[in-house]
Amino acid sequence: MKKITKLGVLLFAGALTFTGCADRFLDEPAPTEAVSESVIFGSRTGVEAYISGIQRRARAQFTATDAGGVNSLYFARTIKGNDFIHATSWWSFDYANDNREPTYRRTVFTWQFPYYMINQTNTLINGVEASDLSEIDKAELSAQGKALRAFYYFQLAQEFQLTYAKDPDAPAPPIYTDLSLTGNPMSTLREMYKLIVDDLTFAVANLDNSRLGKSYVNAQVANGLLARVYLVMENWEGAELAAHNAYGGDVNAALAPNAYKDGFGDINNPEWIWGLPQSDDQSNYYYNAPSAFVDLVNPAYNNVFVNSNFSDTFSETDARNTFFNTGYSGFRSVGTSKFTFAFDSDIVVMRTPEMILMEAEAKFRQGDQLGAHELLYALQLNRDPQAVKSTNSGAALEEEILLERRKEMYGEFGVEWFDARRLQRGIQRTPNHRIVMDLAPNDKAFYLKIPQREIDANDNIDDSVNANR
Repeated sequence: MKKITKLGVLLFAGALTFTGCADRFLDEPAPTEAVSESVIFGSRTGVEAYISGIQRRARAQFTATDAGGVNSLYFARTIKGNDFIHATSWWSFDYANDNREPTYRRTVFTWQFPYYMINQTNTLINGVEASDLSEIDKAELSAQGKALRAFYYFQLAQEFQLTYAKDPDAPAPPIYTDLSLTGNPMSTLREMYKLIVDDLTFAVANLDNSRLGKSYVNAQVANGLLARVYLVMENWEGAELAAHNAYGGDVNAALAPNAYKDGFGDINNPEWIWGLPQSDDQSNYYYNAPSAFVDLVNPAYNNVFVNSNFSDTFSETDARNTFFNTGYSGFRSVGTSKFTFAFDSDIVVMRTPEMILMEAEAKFRQGDQLGAHELLYALQLNRDPQAVKSTNSGAALEEEILLERRKEMYGEFGVEWFDARRLQRGIQRTPNHRIVMDLAPNDKAFYLKIPQREIDANDNIDDSVNANR
């Protein structure tokens, strides 16, 4: 029998072992990895403190500078596209789209980190459901756990298989809803997405917009996640409704163009739906992608530049135009001040403009071109008072919406890669890149191989899993 060593099936025993003061744990809800199960699930306050620990881990230093947390997953996707150009050092293999072999750090991290977090959410969900908490508390706290579990399974689905629309029955990573020391077999995308949708619909039904802070899940976050998932599944009606509910339906009320140039380091930005807060005493320091890499002014790595072909698509009066001439030549000629690096720079995970543009795209896919155009222009005019409404329709309107997604969310979560995957389009780099390459639609470079550690540890998975991957 194989020895189970992977994080995908290890118990998170540390969180359930009492080594500290229970009273202090409850009085000061802060990240912890050492407190008893009875304290955690004995009160709502205890569970909320446990959730605080989960969210602290989402941005912590997991294994390496390019393998830190949610932000590392997002930035690895960002750097694989055409809009950003990487110079040297960390992320070089991601930039080359050559970081997918079974023993590589990117592959191992991208498997282990989501499963580590899934184990935490399973502990949360099962502990809450077995507790003596009120039914209202059980529903609300389980809903937070299920939304987080869905988020991390969605990351696995994005990274270890092609898009859902390509083949819903394609092999996908194993599914765990309980803590286990036995490795499960591979699932299918259909099975994984069913769990994701079930978890998120439960969350939407059992949460409202209240929460302890913007790092916690509420109905707005759950709807935003559901909209992303439905977009990938091409459930356009579902995506439209979820996205609309996530931002509230009032475009101008959901946007704050004057805050766009504030450095994207403050979770209190009114456009941020969900983020991960940093502080000087709980910082991930130089792990903080994108700011530590994209910011060319403050001292960090300073080695990511902007493709001039992309920056040229912005008007001078667009609030999102954060670009400047670096004084260098070649691919280093354009930088962006969108992200300001500091040890306490918060990390953005989800914003309102993404929801507006998802609603616009979903309307377009369902034949409501007028509605899509009106939403798109409302956002464009909010960002640029000199914006002129286009006359685009059909394929040209589709391209305008997709370009607007890139212009709105560059550097945040890999929107260019995300859209190329789900629409089976591929990515073509322009000749001014340091590494020029084209990814064909459904190219193997869009997904990773199964880690060798998983194969070695799991009796239900063998080397054949990577055949033809």
